[in-house]
Amino acid sequence: MVDRIMKVNAYTTFDLLDGEVEGHGFEDEALAVLNVTAPRKNPDHVELQLEMDNTDLDAVKPHADSVTLSAAQARELAAELEEYAGRVEDAQSDD
Repeated sequence: MVDRIMKVNAYTTFDLLDGEVEGHGFEDEALAVLNVTAPRKNPDHVELQLEMDNTDLDAVKPHADSVTLSAAQARELAAELEEYAGRVEDAQSDD
C-alpha cells in the first residue's frame, strides 16, 4: 500500500486482508490492514485500527479508522469473534 497512514511492520496484526467500503451510492473493494494494539507503558485501553489501500479506492479519501476499547469491551469482541469463527468452521465442515 502506497502512502500509508498507519505504521505497518512485522508486529502488525493483519496486513493485506480483503476489505470493502460501502456508502450511500457506492461500494468498493481494496486490500486492508487491521491492527490491534495497546499503549506500551501503562496501557489503559485496546485500540483497533483499520486502513484500506487508498490506491484502490475512488470514493473515499485516504484515511485510517480506529476504535478505542476498554479491556472488558476487547474481551467481549474476542468472544464474539470466537463464536462466529466457530459458526464458519461448523458450516465448512458440513460440506
